[in-house]
Amino acid sequence: MKISTKGRYGLRILMDLALHQSEKPRLIRDIAKSQQISEKYISRLVIALRKAGMVRSVRGVNGGFHIAMKPEEITLLDVIEVMEGPLSIVDCVSAPKRCKLSENCAPREVWCKLNDDIRGLMGGITLADILATYEKQNAKDGDMDYCI
Repeated sequence: MKISTKGRYGLRILMDLALHQSEKPRLIRDIAKSQQISEKYISRLVIALRKAGMVRSVRGVNGGFHIAMKPEEITLLDVIEVMEGPLSIVDCVSAPKRCKLSENCAPREVWCKLNDDIRGLMGGITLADILATYEKQNAKDGDMDYCI
C-alpha cells in the first residue's frame, strides 16, 4: 500500500487551511507557494475536499478557501479516503466477489484483519493531532516539513 500525492497533498492543503483559519480565505496561489505544490494540482484536489465538506470556498474579490470542519473532526483516514477512495490493501478485501477463492481463503482473513487495523490506526489520528505535532516541531526547530 502506498499513499499517492493526492492523499499526501490533500492533508497538506488541510493543514495549511487550518493553520490560517483565523485569517481571510486562503488563495490557491498562497497555498501553492507555502506548500510548494502547483496551483493547477491544488485546484483539482480542493474540489474533492470541498465535496466532502472539509473545505468551503468563498467567492468574490476576497474569496478563497477556508477549512470547513474542526481539525478534531477530520481523521487521516477521512482525508486519504476522500482523496484516493476506500482504503483496501488488496482487492479481495473490498471486493471479495472478484476472486473465486475468497470464501475459503485463509490469507484473505489476514488481509482483512490487517486492513481493519490500518483503518483503525488512521481513523484514530486527527488533523488536530497532526497540527499538534507540527506545533511541537515548529517550537523545537523553527521549521516544519509537512511530509508524513
